[in-house]
Formats: sequence, structure tokens, C-alpha cells
Amino acid sequence: MKATRRHFLASVGQWAAALAAVTVLRPLAALAAERNHRAFEAKSMDAVLSAYGGGSAKESADVVLTTPEIAENGAVVPVTVESKLAGTQSISILIEKNPSVLAARFVLPEGTDPYVATRVKVAETCNVIALVQTSSGYFYAQKPVKVTLGGCGG
Repeated sequence: MKATRRHFLASVGQWAAALAAVTVLRPLAALAAERNHRAFEAKSMDAVLSAYGGGSAKESADVVLTTPEIAENGAVVPVTVESKLAGTQSISILIEKNPSVLAARFVLPEGTDPYVATRVKVAETCNVIALVQTSSGYFYAQKPVKVTLGGCGG
């Protein structure tokens, strides 16, 4: 069989696509492997702490949690967390009455400003908890968020 330019270009294109797929998917697999499944399946703050190897957490005014008091749409509740504690290593957001309480965890490299902002799903009216890990332990702040249907306040 005689190789034509068309066949050559087709095979080069297939090899390039395969190489690109491997290059992109390999880092994604590594990130998925680092996820702590026990923590994300936990049903309470104590279970999350246990999954991360921590003992107990202390409430702290140096953890600043900002959420709306009333969420008109529980599917997209804005949450910001700022830590004024030295040596902040991670910030986690927990939703007390969600099926899995751990909604997000942000690992912060040294020298990073300990501030995160995201949107989370809040299944029903409950406390939203910001859990901060520092070199000296775990600290938290919590705020109640009332989820209403259609923003009617009821």
C-alpha cells in the first residue's frame, strides 16, 4: 500500500490528539487522587476534623465569615472567609445540614493572603461554618443562613 500525504497527515493528527489528551488528563488524575474522600463524605464538623487528623476546633473572632442572613436561592449562596490568624494553612467551608457537610477546602501555600470567596449550595436553613487550619490548630466561625423559597422571607 502506497502511503499518501493524506494518510500521513491523518496519522500525525491522531498521534497529536492522543498526546494532548494524555498531557491534559494526567494532571487531573493526580488532583483527584489527593482528595480526602473521608472528609467530603463526613456528616459533622467533628468527622471532618477527624478525617484531616485534627482534634477539636476553637471558635475565634479572627476568622471572619461573611454570608447573607437570608438566601433567596439556596443553590448559589455567596460565602467569603478571611483569616487573621498567623500561619493559616487551609480554609474549609462546611454547611451544617447538607448531606455532606464539607462543601469546599482551599489549601493555601505559604505567603498567600488567607482570603477565599466562593458560592455554595445550602440545602436548608442552617449554620455555615468556616474552618481554618493553622500551625497551632483548628479555629472556626459560624453564621446562620435562612434559605427561603423565591425570596419571600417565609
